Amino acid sequence: MRTDRAVSKRLGEGIGKGFTNIAMNKQASPLTRVTLLAYLSLIVYASWYPFTGWHNAGVSPFAYLPQPLPRYWTFFDVSIDIVGYLPLGVLLVLACYPRLSRTQAALFSFVTGTLISAAMEAIQTYLPSRVSSNLDLMTNSLGVFIGVVAGYLLTPILLEKDLLGQVRGRWCVPSVSNGLIILALWPLAQIYPQGYLFGLGQLTPVISNWITVYLDIPIDLGEILRQGASLSIEQYWLSETIVTCFGMINVVLIFLCLLRGEAPRLRLVTMLIGTALIIKSLAMALLFWPEQAYSWFFSPGAQAGLIVGFLMLYGLAFIPSGVQRHLAIFTLIVSLLVINMVPGNPYFIDTLSTWNQGKFLNFDGAAHFLSVLWPWLALWFLLQYRPDSLEKR
Repeated sequence: MRTDRAVSKRLGEGIGKGFTNIAMNKQASPLTRVTLLAYLSLIVYASWYPFTGWHNAGVSPFAYLPQPLPRYWTFFDVSIDIVGYLPLGVLLVLACYPRLSRTQAALFSFVTGTLISAAMEAIQTYLPSRVSSNLDLMTNSLGVFIGVVAGYLLTPILLEKDLLGQVRGRWCVPSVSNGLIILALWPLAQIYPQGYLFGLGQLTPVISNWITVYLDIPIDLGEILRQGASLSIEQYWLSETIVTCFGMINVVLIFLCLLRGEAPRLRLVTMLIGTALIIKSLAMALLFWPEQAYSWFFSPGAQAGLIVGFLMLYGLAFIPSGVQRHLAIFTLIVSLLVINMVPGNPYFIDTLSTWNQGKFLNFDGAAHFLSVLWPWLALWFLLQYRPDSLEKR
């Protein structure tokens, strides 16, 4: 009898541990859900940009559905529509699991992603600068489908085996999901053309345009802040050096604040900066001409900013995380002040004249939105983040 009871007890404990392991392996991913919300915001911004001229033309918002397919389209536009909605499919599946099973999450995600695309196209009916298209709906839905399949295949690896959680737990300090999302958005923020390398957060032109439209009077906040002062060529170079240097330093210091001492810091930082520069080069080649792909590197100010930034980071990488956080805030604020006060780069303004925005219309608004918003998101994160209160090493 005692033997039977012992066997039953061990069997019960084994079953209990099995259910515990299953429950642990099927935890939701808050990081994925926050990323999904951020990506949905980008899709909305990209679909409805520039948010002006709303009107009702007396046409049903779904009148585009039975129309013949457009006769003229390019492979570039179709591929961008597919690629743009592919991450949405992946994120929807990962966000729905484990509340729904993998199959249920895949079906729900495909239907939801298709409905989101249909809604974006329908509301474009009320925007004179946008054209609702059933071809866009088809290509967007194809992108969602590919993403759903990828999410279905990745779920066992990323969530059930918790690969992301294991890597994050081994390399990152606790409770840094928001910071990791912000860092992941930094390379994407380089897509939109900027007057200075890593010169994100240029808010004054946006606000000036809003005030000009509202008051019907030309307003330039940058000119008001400068009080009519003009810059020499050397001052332009110095401004670009500061923006490039501090723009790189603040993002690296944020990353270092989130990493444990045993993490491969040099490789991770190199990967982050390298990814941003690759995306920058690809965007310049697509938006302008292939010859412009590396134009960001040939500016004396950008070259000096990169060199000075790397030299400074060599020493800043070894200081305490609390000091790194304060320096990240300081460099971020200085970079924002400079980028919003200095006039536009004359060379960059000349380059903009060759920009064919029509090729990238669907994501031009989202890229601009992200390039303006990113430093302010980073500043918000740094002001509420306390690395000294976490066990880092």
